[in-house]
Amino acid sequence: MSFDTLLEILGFITGLFYLWWEYHASARLWLASIIMPAISMWIYFSKGLYADFSINIYYFVIAIYGYIVWTRHIPDRKKKTSVTLPITHIRGIALWAAAGMFGVLWAAIWAGLHWFTNSNVPVADAFTTSLSIVAMWMLARKYIEQWIAWMAVDAVCVGLYIYKGIYFYAVLYAIYTVIAILGFRKWQRLMS
Repeated sequence: MSFDTLLEILGFITGLFYLWWEYHASARLWLASIIMPAISMWIYFSKGLYADFSINIYYFVIAIYGYIVWTRHIPDRKKKTSVTLPITHIRGIALWAAAGMFGVLWAAIWAGLHWFTNSNVPVADAFTTSLSIVAMWMLARKYIEQWIAWMAVDAVCVGLYIYKGIYFYAVLYAIYTVIAILGFRKWQRLMS
């Protein structure tokens, strides 16, 4: 078994833990979010998925931010206690900012991949990368709509990874797609 295959399996297992913790809205998901980028960077670079490689630097930083945001306690004056960040809907300026940032990132990443790399999948790679950046920020803020963004990212990644021959990750992202649907429903119940 090759080193890359072993890393894919380790990434797959870490990804399953991540999913379980995200589904249950557990702050432990951020611990897996620190391990996953290290594994994924090696795999993506070796397969020529440069945008996916680069985004893992962001994933590491946002994992630290997400852990801090999810675990800090916010004063609740009504109950005279403190609470952790609740699950909410993205609204107003945050929604427009997220949509705008996605569009700008998609265009910029596509242009960079198209003009400066040998990527043969710049549109799909830029799409998944740009929407993943926005979705991770939404997750860090505990917006329920992050699940919708992940549904789109994960579904596109399944096809992209099959095309690139990263089969364990294709299976992982197929599972991610199903979990994103179930996670959205679970978070709706947790919001009630």
